[in-house]
Amino acid sequence: MNKFVLFLLSIYLLMRISVYSPVRAQTTVCSGDPVCAAIKQQIDELSHLRELSVSATIPLESQLSSLDKRIALAQKGIDAAVAENKRLTKELDSKQTDMAVQYQLLTVRVRNLYKRQQSMSPFLLLIGSSSAAELTRELGYRQAAAGQDREIITRIAEESSNLETEQKNQLERKNQLAGFQAQLDKEAAFFRKEIKGAKEYQAQLSGKIAELSAKQKAILSEKAETFQTTVGDVPLADDPASRPDYSPGFSPAFAAFSFGAPHFKGMSQYGAFGRAKSGQSAEDILKAYYGGGIEIKKDYSTNININVRGYGSVDLETYAKRIYEMPGSWGDEGGMEALKAQAVAARSYALAYTNNGAGSICATEACQVYKSSNKGGKWEEAVNATRGWVLIANGKPFSAWYASTSGGYQESYSLNGYSTPGFWDTKNGRSGWTGDAYEKIAGSPWFYKGWYRSRSGDNCGRTHPWLTSEEMADILNAWAVLVKSGQKDDRIMPIGGCWGGSPYSIDELRSRAESAGGGFKQVRGVSVTYADNGATSSLNFDTDKGSVNILGSEFKKAFNLRAPGRIALKSGLFNIERK
Repeated sequence: MNKFVLFLLSIYLLMRISVYSPVRAQTTVCSGDPVCAAIKQQIDELSHLRELSVSATIPLESQLSSLDKRIALAQKGIDAAVAENKRLTKELDSKQTDMAVQYQLLTVRVRNLYKRQQSMSPFLLLIGSSSAAELTRELGYRQAAAGQDREIITRIAEESSNLETEQKNQLERKNQLAGFQAQLDKEAAFFRKEIKGAKEYQAQLSGKIAELSAKQKAILSEKAETFQTTVGDVPLADDPASRPDYSPGFSPAFAAFSFGAPHFKGMSQYGAFGRAKSGQSAEDILKAYYGGGIEIKKDYSTNININVRGYGSVDLETYAKRIYEMPGSWGDEGGMEALKAQAVAARSYALAYTNNGAGSICATEACQVYKSSNKGGKWEEAVNATRGWVLIANGKPFSAWYASTSGGYQESYSLNGYSTPGFWDTKNGRSGWTGDAYEKIAGSPWFYKGWYRSRSGDNCGRTHPWLTSEEMADILNAWAVLVKSGQKDDRIMPIGGCWGGSPYSIDELRSRAESAGGGFKQVRGVSVTYADNGATSSLNFDTDKGSVNILGSEFKKAFNLRAPGRIALKSGLFNIERK
């Protein structure tokens, strides 16, 4: 083997040693790579949630509602990383092409270096030089050329080594991303199945508890009714006993507090008042509650008569002036824009309800509260200021629902092929609930209330909504029988005598619940979880039999069927206070 081949072989071996150094073999693809690390974190979180879901006995709605967002975020990270990887691969391909040219140059340089080393005989230079100066120049030239060749050879070798390292890392990164994608697909498929199962599970529960007696259905209807009430129509809103700062005189004490009370759809009247006090215009308020896609038509024909049952027919603007749905005094308290928004909503609702005057409308809160005389004052100013303003959806007047207080979350509803938004009615979305809710800013007495009286004022002998530890355990025993085990039992009714029938005593129901996995005697504590869709997702009770998890919808039904007297939950968004 000649010297030239040996020289090339030594360079090649040097390159291979540098490529497979033991230091690089210990590095990982995600080291120092924030994008890769973020993706890995998202995947790890999904895997952790999957483990929690597998081990849970009750689907956790609050977790399931955020899974799609988590999966989408992880997928977005993977897609971005894959795109970056493709860009780097293309860049490396270009470098590899350049390196091929450099490698050819390297071959020429090595060959020239070899030739110079062979021809650099001091004796031949000595006899071939005409003088010492010429000999010195020739030797210096040849040494400089050889040195330059060595530098170029070394540089090209290093670049070639670095290129192979980058290519190796890119391949590892590509394989890692492929692994992430496969794992994400697996987790996404699992959770889609879990969510479907959770919905089927809840549907089964609804079916179980639906097998109630006519009396039980009547109790649920009255206690849980999400009635359409407006400002001033619900009695005892400021009852001190209905507030969370009331002291029942015993401990531990538990009370169920509802956020809001009516139907939670469309415009919140107190929310509109809070928005007006915060500087929003009537148009801002209407767009917030009915959505950006709604049209506020400001020149709708006023030559339409509205037929009010029991009162006859009046023109549209006169009808609007006789609506008693919002206090005119709000106009002097920073709420003039709320009055204007209410006037537009009332006018739109009447037109939609009567099909532009072709039909008739009732005069009670079941439709809109109407009286025979103009309300006057600031209300009439608001009606005049919005004369001809009507909400339009798909070319028709939109049925603009509204109610006093929603509790901080507005539910979506659809009419005329148009859907209103569902959203947290606060300054800062979900994070603004409950402190920055517009209804809280407006001071709604129904924003957070413990209900223990009927709308007529009957309290069935109860002076407050607070329950003892044993009474709250009694609610859980009703849940164990009716929901957990799905057993029909028409004696599960409120104790108190005002509902008739033959309800179980606390001891009797506890005994009845023993075989259904209940038999609770005491409740020591409770924690509540809320879902992003404005509902109480689940409750965790600390009992004498350990921890008990109950879905919010299950608890509300069991509570309203068994809570003593008129104590009730009026909203699917609620909390349990403990003193």
